[in-house]
This record gives sequence, structure tokens and C-alpha cells, in this order.
Amino acid sequence: MPTKTTQYCALLTCLLCVFSGESIFGQVADTGVKQSLGLGAYYANGDYGDSNSTEILYVPVSYEANFGRWGFQLVMPWLEVRGRGNVLVNIGGITRAVAGTQRAKSSGIGDVIASAIYQFDPVSESAPFIDLRLDVKLPTADEGRSLGTGETDVSIQIDLSQNVSTSVIFATIGRNHRGKTSLYPGLKDSSFAQVGFARPFSENWNGGIFFDYREAASSFSDDSRELVPYLSWQLSEKWSFTALVTRGFTDASADYSVMGQIIYRW
Repeated sequence: MPTKTTQYCALLTCLLCVFSGESIFGQVADTGVKQSLGLGAYYANGDYGDSNSTEILYVPVSYEANFGRWGFQLVMPWLEVRGRGNVLVNIGGITRAVAGTQRAKSSGIGDVIASAIYQFDPVSESAPFIDLRLDVKLPTADEGRSLGTGETDVSIQIDLSQNVSTSVIFATIGRNHRGKTSLYPGLKDSSFAQVGFARPFSENWNGGIFFDYREAASSFSDDSRELVPYLSWQLSEKWSFTALVTRGFTDASADYSVMGQIIYRW
């Protein structure tokens, strides 16, 4: 499945561009080519409704190129999971056909995510900005070590944002289409949504908070609900850093997670 962490990174990158004066969410796009390279680290811990906890470390390297209204992104992650093998990244607790009985560590290349984004023309100066995003998860992770499902997944979403004075209100709605596998029975397609706001604190600092909701991705898991505050720092014209924490409210979410990402633009 296109990962939740990848979608979080994309959202926060867009919000950082708002406060640095660049085009996002359908604002008038520059005709030049803009590129960026990012390195992130995401750590999550939770029991996911099980008697044992699972720890996840996710380290994505991302490249993005924007050509006017079109943007393209590639995310290549390294992944480490410590648990019984009954938790998939960004799905939560599941039932595996052959489940482990003791905690073990698995690590390796995660699923590569390829994305395309289109920014629509605003219909008026007061209308919300709109983006359409398509994510394709390529099954590069080893499903035998509980690092992925071994199937191709597709996600489509619409992002909206509205300037309100110096702040931005934003929302996302989308749908995940998951490849079926006998190794993880019960996986199903599901919808997701986000809503939040962001505001600048100074010329180089901005922050905000959003609520993330995701329908159950498996017949054996719950819906996911998380609250996510974040803070971004524009270190220079080319460098930026973003950090976030999450608080999960269901067994499909980590009890807590933290993430940091540094981005270089040219």
C-alpha cells in the first residue's frame, strides 16, 4: 500500500512550500523545473491489540521533480520491524497465514513508492486550491519477512487547501486499492481522510496539527485514527527540516510515533 508516512511527508512538504512562498495545491505554478532530495526517519511503537508490542523503523530517501503543474516523486525506504510478524507497516494488526509466536527482528528494503501529482488551476482568487495525487506501491519489500504484502497497491487522493488570513486550512480524501495475497488473508480496499490547519510562527518557522482517519485495511483490524502535530524549520533557501509526532487512538494505530525529515531543494 502507498505508505501513510509517505503521504505525511508529501503533505508537510507542500505546507512548507506555502509559507516559503512557493506554489502548492494548485497555486499558479512555475514553468521551470524544481527538484528536491529528502531523507527521513520514522519510528513507531504499539501493541496493535496484541499482547506483545511491535516496533517499526522506516527510513525513506525521496526524490521529487516538479514541471509546472505536474510533479513526480520516488520514495525508496529501508525498513526494520521488531515483533511477531502480525503487523504490517501502516496497516496495523492483521492475521497472517503463518504467524510467528515470538518477537523477532526483520529488516531490508521496503516497498518503493512512485507518485504523480497534478495541480489544478484555481477557479477564483477565493476558491480552495486542489491537487490530484496518484501513488503506486511497487512490491520491493520481502513479504516472507513481514516487510510487505508482495503485491502492487494503488492509491488516489484529492488534496484541498484554503488560505485564511495567514493560516492554511487543508483536507485530504482518498482511496487505497490493495493487491490481494494468500499470505495476508483479509486485506481489503479502504478510504482515508485528513483535516487540519497550519500557520507561520515566524519567517522561518511554521507548524500545525491534523487528524488522520483510515478505514480498516483488513477484516482483522480496526479503523485507524491519529492526531498529528508538526513543526517545520526553514534552515535556509535550500534546506528545511520537519518533525512530527502521532498519537494513535485505535488498535490499528501505533500508540505513538515520531518522524523527522530533512529536504534539500534546487
